[in-house]
Amino acid sequence: MAQHLFDQKRYAAAAHSLADLLGTEPDNVAVRLLLARAYYHSAQLGRARDELTELVERAPTDDYVRLLLARTLERQGLGAEAATQRRILAALTGDDRHLAQGTAHGPGTAP
Repeated sequence: MAQHLFDQKRYAAAAHSLADLLGTEPDNVAVRLLLARAYYHSAQLGRARDELTELVERAPTDDYVRLLLARTLERQGLGAEAATQRRILAALTGDDRHLAQGTAHGPGTAP
């Protein structure tokens, strides 16, 4: 259901459904990532940041999560924090293109 809502670009509805699901499956990383993406796309950036921060703590070498966190921070106007995430991302991937704000060189390139 939540994936279907997300695929239909009904991000706020997907986020609501995913938040409920996460309440019953708090360790489900796939649900947490899709929830973060739904929050990002529905401009619930504070919530997206919270979920992404949790994901980074669980999987600090996940380059896609780092990219999405950097982009979320940029959208919040937190350039210095985003730059830190981009430096880590560049170090993880060996791709210095990640150092430039607003670039998208991750899997699928779309958050």
